[in-house]
Amino acid sequence: MKDNPINSITVIVADGSFPEHHIPLGYLKEAGRIICCDGSAENLLKAGFVPEAIVGDMDSLSKETADRFSDRIFRGGNQDTNDLTKAVCWCSERGYTEIVIVGATGKREDHTIGNISLLTEYSKDVKVIMVTDTGILLPFLNGSEISSFPGQQVSIFSIDPETEITSKGLRYPLDNKKLKNWWVATLNESLEDSFTLEFNQGRVIVYLKFPGKEL
Repeated sequence: MKDNPINSITVIVADGSFPEHHIPLGYLKEAGRIICCDGSAENLLKAGFVPEAIVGDMDSLSKETADRFSDRIFRGGNQDTNDLTKAVCWCSERGYTEIVIVGATGKREDHTIGNISLLTEYSKDVKVIMVTDTGILLPFLNGSEISSFPGQQVSIFSIDPETEITSKGLRYPLDNKKLKNWWVATLNESLEDSFTLEFNQGRVIVYLKFPGKEL
């Protein structure tokens, strides 16, 4: 396996829809290492990338691929977690703490929602973002200033509905707002090159849409 510096970016490929947009594909091309959940291995290979490790319960891996990469297969033992969590834990245990997740959305909606919701759990141990074909999802455990651009579409989701959030720099401000449903703070817009979310403690996920044609 390739010997990469421990502080380089690790890309984890989940078993959702394989990326098509140039931004997630760019992360793959520039990755210091690529780790894939077992179900994503076939699509990753078809796209011309080689994984440094394949992590999961191996129920979706073909025998041919398992034999070819037998030196880099790591079976996750905890059946109470999904393959993406197994992959993140595998990376964290090896000190790979700069993580970009791609391929985590699409296909089944329940998997998509579950994968996104886990971002705040991962962020307790690693620096992680999720990149899709339409935008970037960022987890926060405390308030933060977030880089953006004027006109960027922004949605905010709170895992903890009692968290009070105040915003600065958004078209539709939040003023100690409790986001008691997922739609409440969606379809907002950045006014400047950054915006700020203020909250003391909580689990918040921010979606930033890529520039380009509206969906």
